[in-house]
Amino acid sequence: MNSNPPSSDFSASSGEPLGRPRVLVLGSGPAGLSAALYAARADLKPRVLVGMQLGGQVSLTHVVENYPGFPEGVGGVELVELFQKQAERFGASLEMDTATAVDLSQRPFRVKTYAGEYLADTLIIATGATPRHLEVPGESELTGLGVSYCGTCDGWFFKDRDVVVVGGGDSALEEGLFLTRYASSVTIVHRRDALRASTILQRRARENEKISFIWNTVVTEIVGQDKVEAVRLKDVVSGEERLHPTDGVFIFIGHTPNTEIFQGQLEMDEGGYIVSDNFMQTSTPGVFVAGEATDPHFRQVIVSAGMGAAAAIQATHYLEENA
Repeated sequence: MNSNPPSSDFSASSGEPLGRPRVLVLGSGPAGLSAALYAARADLKPRVLVGMQLGGQVSLTHVVENYPGFPEGVGGVELVELFQKQAERFGASLEMDTATAVDLSQRPFRVKTYAGEYLADTLIIATGATPRHLEVPGESELTGLGVSYCGTCDGWFFKDRDVVVVGGGDSALEEGLFLTRYASSVTIVHRRDALRASTILQRRARENEKISFIWNTVVTEIVGQDKVEAVRLKDVVSGEERLHPTDGVFIFIGHTPNTEIFQGQLEMDEGGYIVSDNFMQTSTPGVFVAGEATDPHFRQVIVSAGMGAAAAIQATHYLEENA
């Protein structure tokens, strides 16, 4: 059993526990809700700590077009609601709470939350990932004043305005295309000379008359007083810098896994993603992981959902073998 110390802010005594579920799921995105569904169908009555946002990142997606069974696409919020309804139908319980610290040194595992403390026979981590920041001057000061990490959340505020999208992957192009519903122009700034996004998204972006590209370029500063007024761009080939006027900056340059509370207790890679085997088992027996907390590569709703199902199946086997 893992003998590493618990998270540094874990209280030695938290009073009476809030419960001792056989399966405790951390996170309510596709991975967490799929895990809850499979654990519930195994009559394990899982508890799900929803986290900061029900549904995670997919709930911020306007339309999901590549989830099987929805040939016309499905709204991210609607998909999450369907996941939730199905999991609850079989006995999963969702709690509007967030894990703040864990002790995985012995079973039952201890999970501290804002509301109190849970004891769990098995744990399924589905805490997802958070959008990465540029870490440039002006970014934090102007977040909410023209700097955004969610086009579907904030696009309406940029009706008939010019915006910049930073990134070159699927998220950047998906959100960039969505922003053309409102913005008069969308300029995609990418640090390379080729996009990483899927072929179909690249084609749609190139064919959209509102979208233009600036290649081999990075944003070094976001400029503005009470709102975004411009970005300072640097050509990574020539080194030349210039100001590019804009009303908004949407940043999609990758994600950081939400795994901080497991540092020192579970094996992680250099990016902070939890290491798991083919059965979603972590370095601590009885602790499983699914979705973007362990997946820096695929980052798809269907993959996360599959991982959640696999984690719950293995958690069921683990409980049967360690009753």
